[in-house]
Amino acid sequence: MAKAVTLRTLSDDQLLDELDSAKKELFNLRFAFATGQLDNSAQMAATKRDIARMHTVLREREIAAADVLSDPSRDPVQDSAAVPAGASQGSAADSAASTGDQS
Repeated sequence: MAKAVTLRTLSDDQLLDELDSAKKELFNLRFAFATGQLDNSAQMAATKRDIARMHTVLREREIAAADVLSDPSRDPVQDSAAVPAGASQGSAADSAASTGDQS
């Protein structure tokens, strides 16, 4: 079920309900595995991944809410696109120090 895109469309209450349901399912899968009744043990790994995705979406929402509260004029979506991944914001002195140039 739990593609991150579909999880992001859910409200917080719905997401928490899905998380609770997935945790109960994982408990039941573990019980079935321990008693030798589980036919497909890959279901446990898939359920764990779903739970992790739900926790990730909830944490993203917490961070976004904290960013908005700390600086309401800042747009968290725009800020993440402002600096490309791997780009350095260091000075020329920093780059000279990293290359060993001592001029």
